[in-house]
Amino acid sequence: QVQLVESGGGSVQAGGSLRLSCVASGRTLSRAAMGWFRQAPGKERDFVAVVDYSGVRTDYADSVKGRFTISRDSAKNTVSLQMNSLKPEDTAVYYCAADPDSIIGTRRSEWYDYWGQGTQVTVSS
Repeated sequence: QVQLVESGGGSVQAGGSLRLSCVASGRTLSRAAMGWFRQAPGKERDFVAVVDYSGVRTDYADSVKGRFTISRDSAKNTVSLQMNSLKPEDTAVYYCAADPDSIIGTRRSEWYDYWGQGTQVTVSS
């Protein structure tokens, strides 16, 4: 059984930065694509970023491109999301997810088998 645990969320003013981390346990995910999604109150869960198994290929939602950076350390079974120039519209619960059936990754949440519990990010204006 895989467990994903996110950390690093919090409250920050607009223009600030936060770094989210996700640690996987129970199984190595070195061959799995890893993604970040977010869900704001009353809205659906949206794709944020994904990184392939190698850590080389990445993809971002247009709304975060140029501000967020996803990275992974497969030796430590972790994936991170560096968030800069945060905006109030980035406020959401952020979820880490693993897609062990894909080495490239996808924007589609239904393809991910494992999810963390989420970490709250609040950006004030």
